[in-house]
Amino acid sequence: MSLIAHLTELRNRVAKSLLAIALGTVVGFLWYDHGLLTFLSDPYCRLPNELRLQGDGDCRLVVLDVFGGVLLRLKIAFIAGTVLSSPFWLYQLWAFVTPGLKRNEKRYTIGFVVASTTLFALGSVLAYLTLRKGLELLLTLAGDEVAFQLTAELYLGFVISLLIAFGLSFELPLIAVALNLVGVLSYQALKKSRRWIFFLTIVFAAFVTPTQDPFTMLAMAGPMVLLFEMAIQIARFVDRRRARRADLEHFHDVDDDEASPLDATPSALETTPPAYVDDLRREDQPADGPAHTRG
Repeated sequence: MSLIAHLTELRNRVAKSLLAIALGTVVGFLWYDHGLLTFLSDPYCRLPNELRLQGDGDCRLVVLDVFGGVLLRLKIAFIAGTVLSSPFWLYQLWAFVTPGLKRNEKRYTIGFVVASTTLFALGSVLAYLTLRKGLELLLTLAGDEVAFQLTAELYLGFVISLLIAFGLSFELPLIAVALNLVGVLSYQALKKSRRWIFFLTIVFAAFVTPTQDPFTMLAMAGPMVLLFEMAIQIARFVDRRRARRADLEHFHDVDDDEASPLDATPSALETTPPAYVDDLRREDQPADGPAHTRG
């Protein structure tokens, strides 16, 4: 394809993606009053009544300006529409990129898309489950004589930022795996830096979490440490397989009339495939049989 053809295809796929996001935003706009707002405000509404200004059990978020409610609804609808339409616009991105990829690159790309989507979803779910405890801890620190009436804009913005922060933080171990697969980051480097990785993960969680309370920080740092340990073990497996493949390629990369680069020593034979060891032993035998059988 020519450059103009590539640009035309990119324009068409971007237009389709934007149309899908617009349709998703419409769905999110309609969904706002039918469960979406309730879902987002539920962690706040489940707090003890003494922490909220409405002590009679009523739970309402406050809007302080005329256009605040409209803008808030559009913002939430756009975010929901982007999430709902993500399978379609991710497919458009994949369809544009895939013709330029090799077969193994396509396989890796599909795996990383599935893994990144799963990790982001798991991070967001964990953030939602820990949100109520984090809010309760923060609001309790203000004292027994203080009751809170949160504004809708600040509270919903806080909830969305927390979900995104958890989701994106769970992608960091996947980046380490990607760097190992392309040969930039080795298992030995990850192994030597394991303590620093775990320490920086805790520091990262302390700064990234919007609540910045110990409960939410540990809820983010704990799973991230486990994911990083899994990434280190995956790098270990990949590097071992890469080294084994390199040894086999080095063994085969000789002409028929050249000597094998392997030495017929016990250490070399231990790392040589059995079939090739038998060949080496047969080559060492004289043509007329072993020495002790010859007259």
